[in-house]
Amino acid sequence: MLNNLKKALSGGLAAVAIAGCAGPDLTVSMEPQAMQTALTRARFEMNCPAATGTVLQKQVMQPLIQGPYMRGGPERAQFTIGIEGCGQRSTVVVVCSEDNTGCFSSANR
Repeated sequence: MLNNLKKALSGGLAAVAIAGCAGPDLTVSMEPQAMQTALTRARFEMNCPAATGTVLQKQVMQPLIQGPYMRGGPERAQFTIGIEGCGQRSTVVVVCSEDNTGCFSSANR
């Protein structure tokens, strides 16, 4: 009976873990917002309204605190975006939160 209980708990935990990983890729859903955030910043800093962007790298960042019984914060998508225009080039790092609180950027010169 104890073995059956262990198997049931193991199966339940595996199902929860798999369900937590399901869903759309954060980098795909947040890319348009990240690009707009990067372009807004870069166009202002470069004084170049015609600047364009290209995603150079993207990745999902796990929550800061993780443990078997808790998860500390939302996942975040991080983008490195190359900006080019008006004879200038720059890179911008943009981080977007899965809880839809928006994106923020920093220059990465």
